[in-house]
Amino acid sequence: MDVPETRYAKSGDVRVAYQVISSGPLDLVFVPGFVSNLDLMWENPAAVRINTRLSAFSRLIRFDKRGTGLSDRAFGVPTLEERMDDVRAVMDAVGSECAALLGIFEGGAMSMLFAATYPERTHALALYGAYAHYPTWVLSPDNLETSIEMIDRCWGTGAIALEVFAPGQAADAASRLYWGRFERLSASPSAAIALQRMNSEIDVRHILRSIRVPTLVLHQSRDPRVDAAAGRFLASQISGARYIELPGSDYLPMAGDTDCLADEIEEFLTGSRTPTEPDRVLATVLFTDIVDSTRRAAELGDRAWRALLDRHNEAVRQELGRFRGREVKTLGDGFLATFDGPARAVRCASSIIERVRPLGIEVRSGLHTGEIEIQRDDVAGIAVHIAARVAELAGSREVLVSSTVRDLVAGSGLRFHDRGSRTLRGLPEPLRLFAAEA
Repeated sequence: MDVPETRYAKSGDVRVAYQVISSGPLDLVFVPGFVSNLDLMWENPAAVRINTRLSAFSRLIRFDKRGTGLSDRAFGVPTLEERMDDVRAVMDAVGSECAALLGIFEGGAMSMLFAATYPERTHALALYGAYAHYPTWVLSPDNLETSIEMIDRCWGTGAIALEVFAPGQAADAASRLYWGRFERLSASPSAAIALQRMNSEIDVRHILRSIRVPTLVLHQSRDPRVDAAAGRFLASQISGARYIELPGSDYLPMAGDTDCLADEIEEFLTGSRTPTEPDRVLATVLFTDIVDSTRRAAELGDRAWRALLDRHNEAVRQELGRFRGREVKTLGDGFLATFDGPARAVRCASSIIERVRPLGIEVRSGLHTGEIEIQRDDVAGIAVHIAARVAELAGSREVLVSSTVRDLVAGSGLRFHDRGSRTLRGLPEPLRLFAAEA
């Protein structure tokens, strides 16, 4: 999907950045939560995925709230009414007379206020992870200061986004790097603290019965930030609202099952779901494995082995982050990771071997480049199977690659030793293998 042009709508004296994605039959305004950044979301495959899904059946309109992302840094903390005016200004700028609103987190409060105030301009209302009263369903006054102290201490490191909003990605080094940039480029620490204080005062309970537009309320069953009771309360108070509790425990919509979320929204707004093909991309797949791990574990004992394995895992994750690798999962005594460039993958594999040597650990690696299918918490496809089989044949401290990887890194300065053709288990044709030169 091509990155759309960023434009600005005038809301009073403030300019609000927005993007229009596709030209579908109905307008859908995505009202963001805490902070956002229109440019950075295009670097996140999951965010691109949800944009792609939503824009397949709508003209998707996204914006950064005033004080965040690409929008003006306004003086003072904006009120809900001012933020609601920003929604109206963006709709006016794109010529949208009536739109469906998708409000997430505190963006839900803005959306509910807009729907109650401008029912003639609200086709429908979809809420995700939303709440009516912050102290009741998000943080009590006693816990608010602890949260603000965490922002003051950790903002810009990725810890807020991952540990608070998407714990399922907290161990992924590449995700932490991305979300650290996201925090820094979406708001300053002081702005984030001011927004948190403003959000703590949100209370729209008194307007819920004034909402008269079709409403869908979506909430994660194990939401780590906003209790699912908040969503159930909204559905009970908004006339005719439909409530759907989704399985999962990641607060960020792009961190969980984006297809499931998009399916429910599409069916609510259009009456049907469009069958989707799995995401398939070209990637370099890396498998790592500790040599003689069973013997080492028996020699050291469970506790010492666990401590050594933790140090190994930390070292591998640091190298994956350094070479822009994406950790898919751990495999007991190894890792499965993907890369968007084969040369970086080979260099990362070699670096991991050297990095863990001082720990008394020897690692072997296997790599292959091919088309993979991206699943929620995993990857699949023949390329993954080939990489696994290549790794099985690697020797101690060896980075073994397929001929595909060797051919794709031509000109990179990497050198290889020919290991000949081998018949890999489950594959009909022999594959030529090469060992990367240390």
